[in-house]
Amino acid sequence: MQQTQSLRWASQTNNDRMTLQLSGELSRNTLLPLWQQRASFLLGKPSAEQNIYWDLSQVTRIDSAGFALLCDFLQHNQTRLLKGRVQVLQYPPSELLTLADLFGLSDWLTQFIPQDGNI
Repeated sequence: MQQTQSLRWASQTNNDRMTLQLSGELSRNTLLPLWQQRASFLLGKPSAEQNIYWDLSQVTRIDSAGFALLCDFLQHNQTRLLKGRVQVLQYPPSELLTLADLFGLSDWLTQFIPQDGNI
């Protein structure tokens, strides 16, 4: 049986940019603490006024539940961001792209991914 890794996250704000770094396993077994603390980094007024960068470079695994939660966060933020503000997925893992393809969300997800895959 495969041992589950933990999920860690940190947010850093710098002027008009908020970077949310996720590290570890983004899976059904690790999502509850992130969901419970989402208000601390997603629901405040500053997040609506900033560009949001999701740094996924340290994500070691993502399953369908992790994909669904990330999509929910992205969609929620899209409705809150002020005009001209963007969300960017930095270093998206290949599992994320595979899941997007499986769920028919590749076209929707690509709006958040820069052409070179990072930034």
